[in-house]
Formats: sequence, structure tokens, C-alpha cells
Amino acid sequence: MSKKIDKVKTNWPVMVLLIMGLSTIAFPLYMAIVIAFKQPSEMTNSISGILSLPSEWSLSNFAQAMEVTDFWRSLGNSVLITVVTVVLSIVLHSMMGYAIGRNRGHSKFYKFVYLFIVSGMFVPFAILMMPLAKQTAELGLANWAGVIILYVVFYMPMNVLLYSGYLVNIPIALEEAARVDGANTWRTYWKVIFPIMKPMHATVAIITALAVWNDVMTPLVIMSGTGQNTLPLAQLNFQTQFGTNYNLAFASYLLALIPILIFYVICQKQIINGVVNGAVK
Repeated sequence: MSKKIDKVKTNWPVMVLLIMGLSTIAFPLYMAIVIAFKQPSEMTNSISGILSLPSEWSLSNFAQAMEVTDFWRSLGNSVLITVVTVVLSIVLHSMMGYAIGRNRGHSKFYKFVYLFIVSGMFVPFAILMMPLAKQTAELGLANWAGVIILYVVFYMPMNVLLYSGYLVNIPIALEEAARVDGANTWRTYWKVIFPIMKPMHATVAIITALAVWNDVMTPLVIMSGTGQNTLPLAQLNFQTQFGTNYNLAFASYLLALIPILIFYVICQKQIINGVVNGAVK
């Protein structure tokens, strides 16, 4: 009995594009790591001098960057704002998506509300920037609480769109069966619908968390001058003061990158499953 072995052909155009894409990430990351561990005296104007390994691996640049940027306080603010925003977004936006998704088909009011909310995705932040800064200052919300409220509002259109679309795949017969058993709408949602939407919860959490964590404009507009910084805002302020000190600057950038890398490594499986399950309908 002869065995037929099929040779796997290499798609060289795709392979070349893949290598080029990886190099655009690997090369800057390598340069950032090497420069962050070097001392200013080791920096030269030649490419070989910049890319060469440091003569002595030292954490002095990282220690100084943590002190200058008030790293731990900025990290705590970023974690607090991100976690609270994600939790509020999942709870509030899922309820709104459920109410709109189940009623817009036979109600002009809910259809109008849906279109009104989704249209918010097309409003540029630059138009809202100055009015929001004025309002938050007058309401005493020029702090992390005001930033969280704005994030919940900003990401509402996208999240409501995702939740209402995902509800199409949930049979309404499940809700009818729960009502026959005596459950009201509130109990039906929390006991039946909310657990079923777990894949979409993961998708919304990932999208919202990454957007909030990396955003600098909203904290800059709302929290600027209050002494409270998020990590991206601290990096922006740091860049204006120490932009020419490349060793210190790259060490600071790596410090800001480490938390999100740790988050990805720990939650890698959940992130992949959440995106895949949330996208497949």
C-alpha cells in the first residue's frame, strides 16, 4: 500500500509580506530595548553604535523614568479608569442593546433611538472637545470620574451596535419560556440573556479596554492641570520635557508597554476566543 505524500507549497509572496510586517514591529522594539538599557555616553551618531548592545545592562534609566513620570500613580489611575469603564460599559450597554434589539423591529421610537445612538460614531471628538471640557469643569468632574463618564458615553454607539446585532442570534423562545415560568423581563434578562451574551461581553471588554488604556486625548482635555495622569498622559508630558534624552524616553515607553503586554499574555486565550466567538454569528 503506497502512501501519497502531499507537499505543502510555500506561498512566497505572502511569506515575504509577513516577514516585512514582522520586521516593522521587531526592529523598532529591538531598538527601543537596546537604547533603554544604554547610558547616554554610549549613544553615537552611527547606526551601528545605536543598534549595538549596551556594554552593561542597567536598570537606572527605568528607575529614573518611574520617578519622573510618577509611574505607579499613573498606572493606578489607568487601571482604575479602564476597569470601571469596562464594567459599566458591559452592564449598561448590554441592557440598552437588549432593549433596542428586541423592540426596534416593531417600534418606531426604538428604531429612532437606535439610529440616534449609532450616529454618535460619526461625530469627531474635536467638535466635542471644548464643550466637554467646559461642562466637566463646571460640574466638578475634571477628574477620573468625569473621564469614566465620557468613556461610557463615547463607546456606547459601537457597543450598542454590537449587542443589538448579537441578539439576533438568540432565540426569543428562550425569553417566552422564562416568562411562562413566571420570570419578569428584568429577571429574564439577567438569568437568561446576559449569560448567553458572554462571547459578546468578552469582545466589548477587549475593544473598550484597549481603547481606554491607549487613549490620551480625553484625559488630556479633562484632567490636564489637575496633577492626575494616566500612563499615556504621563508619557505625553514626559516627552515634552525629556524628548531629547532618548535613553530615558525609551525606558519610559517600555514601562508603559509592559502592563498591556502582561494583560495580553495572561488573557491571551480569552482574548482570542472572545474576538472569534463575538465575530461569528
